[in-house]
Amino acid sequence: MGRTYLVEEGIGQYLTELSTKVKPYVTGLLIGQFSPQRDYVIRAVRTPLKEQQQEESVGPPKLASLDEEWITTHASQVSRMLPGGLLVLGVFMIVTPELAKDSQNALRKLIFSVEKSLSKRRLWKPAEEEVSDRAALQICSATKKVVCRTYDVQDPKSSAKPADWKYQSALTASWVALGCTVNVNIHIPLLATSPNHDLEKNTKNGLNRWSKQIEDSVFLINGQVKDEDTELLEGQKKFRGNTQPSTQFSDVKVLTQLCQGANARSTATVQVCSGSINLRGAVKCRAYIHSNKPKVKEAIQALKRDIINTLSDRCEILFEDLILNEGPQKKNFEREYHVLPQRLFVPVAGSSVMLSDYKFGDEAAGEIQERFVEMLDQPVQAEDMHIAEDISTVDICPVADSPSDTQEAQLTKAVLLLKLQQNMGLVVAAAVAVLASIFSFNYFSD
Repeated sequence: MGRTYLVEEGIGQYLTELSTKVKPYVTGLLIGQFSPQRDYVIRAVRTPLKEQQQEESVGPPKLASLDEEWITTHASQVSRMLPGGLLVLGVFMIVTPELAKDSQNALRKLIFSVEKSLSKRRLWKPAEEEVSDRAALQICSATKKVVCRTYDVQDPKSSAKPADWKYQSALTASWVALGCTVNVNIHIPLLATSPNHDLEKNTKNGLNRWSKQIEDSVFLINGQVKDEDTELLEGQKKFRGNTQPSTQFSDVKVLTQLCQGANARSTATVQVCSGSINLRGAVKCRAYIHSNKPKVKEAIQALKRDIINTLSDRCEILFEDLILNEGPQKKNFEREYHVLPQRLFVPVAGSSVMLSDYKFGDEAAGEIQERFVEMLDQPVQAEDMHIAEDISTVDICPVADSPSDTQEAQLTKAVLLLKLQQNMGLVVAAAVAVLASIFSFNYFSD
């Protein structure tokens, strides 16, 4: 028996409208959530057209022009805009009757390419029992016939399996939301033995170690530790037949372990370092879970992944911005201070689920709106963008390379002054109640 996909009713209309624009095909992503019993598709998003595609004249129908790299890049960008619990479930393709025969092979290739691209970016590993099937949806532009199949992305030789595609109204009207704030203070040493300091690579290695701490953390849901196998909504009143968006919100506290378990063996290593990377701040995290008897385990897993993803994504965005604006030679910069982008949330019409994005301080609302249209094919009003975090900054004094005895004394004094300035800044910030999210990326070279 194949998998069942419950699909938001509005997606049917969206795909029908796209089918009228086929020249000769349209590709896109399916976004939603897996569950043991069934899967939920809450959005379909077409692949943005490249400039040359917009200017191309209509020629003979062919799938040879399918740009696999462009589609996988779009999937990576979209995955950053999804809160915990949501991910790319598969790929759709709307084709003319002439291409129907070849489109299934093209869809299969895209499924594996997209999953490979997304898995490279993840700092977490899928659970053994996790669903590994991905949807390949084919729609004929002439007959409107819908064919849904799945492929197991853990098996490169996987063959197509049939799946049910069922539309349902108000699918996400009463999904459960979980939110938390996680204080981050990550110190990543840079070894003196390294031939060069690739900051992006070192940062990812440091985040990998930090992500394991998050995985091992204790999560309090509304102040309680709950058994993972119990229902998340156990004891709560359910509202059946509700078609109006109504969010059931759970506040979560994350308790990270200060030491290893009693049975774990602890060792100390002394390493000579020539610098460090420091990430500090408070990240706002959010996850959504379906309302069909969700387990505590599913909810906590979704929130854990959002915590890990949001910090990793911000660092990726920062490095991309540095390379774009300052050139690739700036990738290994020295004595720099940067503020990571803020997170914002945007509501989805008719749904309790919100999508997210990131903005730098100098980005205008219009740029964010353009990105939502390009990546998610969704117009967004400026007043609907809810910035989750405030920004506060601290000046960092540069440290000289290879200091002499006199320079070392000056360095010690500078560091003491820096600590004093930071403490003073914290006192002032607390006094005016504006201390919230501080994201900094510091590189010290001793």
